[in-house]
This record gives sequence, structure tokens and C-alpha cells, in this order.
Amino acid sequence: MLPLFYLSGWKSWKVMNLHTARILIGLLAAMLLIPACGSGKVQGMLHPEECMPAGLAGEGNGPGYGTKAGILVGAERTSCYLPLLRGRRVGVVANHTSVIRRECLTGRQSRQESLSLAADRGSLPQRDLPEALLDSLPGTADSNLYVHLVDMLLDSGIGLQKVFSPEHGFRGQAEAGAKVGSQIDRKTGLPLVSLYGNHKKPSREDLQDLDILLFDLQDVGLRFYTYISTLHYVMEACAEAGIPVIVLDRPNPHAAYTDGPVLDTACCRSFVGMHPVPVVYGMTIGEYARMIQGEHWLKGGVECVLTVIPMEGCHRRSEYVFPVAPSPNLRSMKAVYAYPSLCFFEGTPVSLGRGTWHPFECFGFPGSPVGDYVFTPEPIKGLSENPPCKGQECRGFLIPDSIVEKLPEKICWDYLIEMYAAYPEKEKFFTAFFQKLAGTTRLADAVREGMEEDELRASWQKELEDFEKIRQKYLLYD
Repeated sequence: MLPLFYLSGWKSWKVMNLHTARILIGLLAAMLLIPACGSGKVQGMLHPEECMPAGLAGEGNGPGYGTKAGILVGAERTSCYLPLLRGRRVGVVANHTSVIRRECLTGRQSRQESLSLAADRGSLPQRDLPEALLDSLPGTADSNLYVHLVDMLLDSGIGLQKVFSPEHGFRGQAEAGAKVGSQIDRKTGLPLVSLYGNHKKPSREDLQDLDILLFDLQDVGLRFYTYISTLHYVMEACAEAGIPVIVLDRPNPHAAYTDGPVLDTACCRSFVGMHPVPVVYGMTIGEYARMIQGEHWLKGGVECVLTVIPMEGCHRRSEYVFPVAPSPNLRSMKAVYAYPSLCFFEGTPVSLGRGTWHPFECFGFPGSPVGDYVFTPEPIKGLSENPPCKGQECRGFLIPDSIVEKLPEKICWDYLIEMYAAYPEKEKFFTAFFQKLAGTTRLADAVREGMEEDELRASWQKELEDFEKIRQKYLLYD
């Protein structure tokens, strides 16, 4: 029987140090306990449906808008990765989004019973109730419905040594760009190692007491959302230290399309854009990890011993509502869907609603001659304590509720074009940060030249087509 659980990054036994060899022997032994749980192999991987437990693969789901997707995220498929962790010193990259539905831990029910129970409890909001998508997402998951991955690991007797946290911190309460230091988690007593600010990459000292690292973060699917940069540095550090990485996959609300210019690494590489990918790259974080590995993007060409635990019942156009806000200012699915179109305003004088209760749902600037929506940014603790345009009345636009009525298919570039046209001091419109967000100098130039939305999109179509050839090699879901 062919093994259904793969490791990538192997060279030969001759070049592996003894420490790594011991780890890999243990992992191979654990494989015998988990037939049909998924794959991390970059090339020649089995189809995801073949990796599903019998009777559960894709049942009741299909591609296309309107399906009520009963998705099991990677973290909920505990039988696939817990055997790999037992008896080992484990580190976890996690934050407040790293949660598991409690019913997934209390015995396996039939597929239909499980989905019905989830719907009754409200833990799987359905897309035929659009008002559910307009309500603010909670800052922390409902403890009656969800358990944190870290708590589950400790309760399962796993030898958890420390937690690594990305931007916004372990509890997800730090605003964008806020300094997050390393500390001790008050609830668990575990050391928290911040992977933000001046310490984006785990050091050898951070990893010296670990045998394996688990990665579980809810990505949003945009190149400038920094969790994929954290993923890169974690894979790189672990590759250098000979420590295997297991990525627990989660849905991407922007997985069904690609859009935007491909990042020019020669001029625009930064923590908000490290790889030659478009703004919207259309991949889950597990698929993205496979691409980092397969395209040899880690420094010095090092290879990570990578395993991806895929989701169950997931398709590219599956609908999924986050159980918790992925970051403080993405407070609703409406904001999540508008994010690709509005985030560019972070590199302009235009406010996108930070300092209001509707960040990433509106945009405007003081004295704007266009728009009929008025808002005044003010400090809000935990969301934005020093927002752009603080205390100034802004005029602009509110994103319509209809944005949640269908899955996103493209970025709306008209917002950027219209705000530039309306701004009186055009020489001050684009800041240096805009270039980092765009990943190219060409986008600002094209807007200055008066390109329309269709012309903009056509200007990078060849780049997208070339990227698609790369992307297709690493996809796990139809």
C-alpha cells in the first residue's frame, strides 16, 4: 500500500545529522498509525480526496457558490498529527485564531449529525443568512463551542514547550504594527516568543529545546497580510536547525481567484511582501507553504522537512465564516472581503476606517469632494489607538452589504482610482509604504497616468498567467 502521508525536503541519510535522523525515524514510525491523513509532499502528491477518512471525503459538498461547506480544518483532524507529537518536545506557532470546534474532540459522529449540531449551535454560520456575515466577528472564540489548539495539546499530554506568536500577539489584541514582546502566557505558564518587530525569525536558541514545530494561523489570503511572512521565517529557521514543521491548513476566503501585480523582489521585498506572488495569490496557507518549499524561496536553498495536514471537505469556492476575527481591524466578513481593495489606502492619506467601529468597511479623507458617508476616526483601545486622520471628519464611501452576497472574484481598483482623482495634492497621495503594498513601482505610475480599471488589470495579466503555472503545482483542493 502506498503511504498517504509524506515528508518533503529529504536529501539522503548521509547529509542528515543524527538529531534530524532520530526525528525522521520517529515520524516514520508514527506514519503507521495514521493512514489517510494528508500530504506535505511538493511533487506527486495524492489527490486530497484520497487522503480523507473513508465515508467523509467531500460528502455533501461541491465546488460553486451556495454550498454549505462542512469543513474540518487541519487542526480539527487531530488523529493526523497528534501521533507525530507524542514523546517529543513541541513548539507551536499560534494565536487567537488557532481554535478547534469542541464537537470534533468529543467522539466522531456521523457527518450529517456533526454538521447539524454545528449549525444548531451557531458555530458554522451559513451563507443563506447574510446578516450573520455583517455582524462583527468576535475577538475571541466562544469557549462553549471552541477550544484553543494550545489547550487541546496540553490536555492531550503533548510535551508543549513554548508558543511563537505573530503580528497582533498570541491573544490577537495588538493593533497593526504594535510592538509585541516575548513574555509568559498567564493562562498556561508557557513562554511566548514574539515573531514580530526586530525578531521575525526564530533564533537557534528559540528552537534548541524543540524536536518539532506545529504551525496554525488563520490567513486572509493577501500578500501583505504578514502571517505568510512569518511562515517563511519559521520554515527557514526550522530547515536550518533540522526541525520538522507541520502546517495545519485553514480556509482562505480569497482562494478562488488571483489578482494584482506580482511582487518585484528586486525593489519591493519587505515583511509585507517577500515572494514573487500577486496581491491575491489564491492559495490556502498550507498550499502556500508547499510553494515556498517547492520554489526554493528559503535563504540559501535550505529545505524544510514539511508536512501539511489538509482540510476535509474543502473546495476553492467553499464558504466559510471565521469563528473569530483574524486581526483586530478585520471585524467582519464584510471587511475581510473588502480588504484586498482597501488595504492600498494604508499607503495614502485616505483613511480606511481605523479608529471607527467599521474598519476596512469604509474609506475617505478630510475635505473629500466625493462620497456621502461621513466618519471621524477616534482612538479605540485594542483596535487603533492612534488612527490616521484622528479627530478629523472624513467624507467618502461605505462598502455596500452586497459584497457578502457572493464570493470575491477580483480586486476593485476603482476605489483607488477615484480617491486619487479626488485628492487635491496629488504629489502627496502615494507614500513610500504604498510601493511595498503594491509590490511594484508601476501601480502608482499607472494610476497617475489615468489608467482605467480594465487597463490596470490587463497590464499584469501576463504576470498572473506565469504565476498560475507555478500555483497549480501546489494546490490541494479543487
